[in-house]
Amino acid sequence: MHPITTVKGAITTAFVLAIVISLIITACVAGSDAIGFHHSLVDRWLHIVSGVMWIGLLYYFNVVQVPALADATADKGGPGGAGVTKYVAPRALWWFRWAALLTWLTGMYYLQFGYGPQGAIHQAFGFRPGFVTIGAGAWMGTIMLFNVWALIWPNQKKILGIKPATDEEKAKARKVALYASRFNFILSVPMLMCMGGQSHGLPF
Repeated sequence: MHPITTVKGAITTAFVLAIVISLIITACVAGSDAIGFHHSLVDRWLHIVSGVMWIGLLYYFNVVQVPALADATADKGGPGGAGVTKYVAPRALWWFRWAALLTWLTGMYYLQFGYGPQGAIHQAFGFRPGFVTIGAGAWMGTIMLFNVWALIWPNQKKILGIKPATDEEKAKARKVALYASRFNFILSVPMLMCMGGQSHGLPF
């Protein structure tokens, strides 16, 4: 696992480096007695990292891949988009769907254990005072996760030939997957606003 030339090596090195930097900062600022990792802080870190992966790929699909494949299809004399659909899309969708699930799970964990002994899941999803902003974000994130696993991935399997489908079924699958992905793309902007707003100035 070479840290530069392999994906696994780069991921492993990145996480090890983050842990080492955290230990150094903690030791320098708070002293050796404070060295350690609180589970909710580790969870929040994983929530942010997996969220960046999920939303980053969502933006890649909507802003880069879908328009590029449309251009490739329209370009009758060009190389087409077969390489992307065969080699790029399946791998990107693997990281996309599992990053989405990990983001949601770590988000739920943080709501339960990162807001004190009582937890905040029911307060957030119920829009209780003080949790309206994070609740709106959590609801949007949940809808987006549902779209990934119930609409985008099942239809992408038909589009990419992972699951057998007729031409008519593939045409319908393209439309459903596109609309679900675009809906998630639109939701992601206010969702990120709410997630950042809860800890950066919005008291609701």
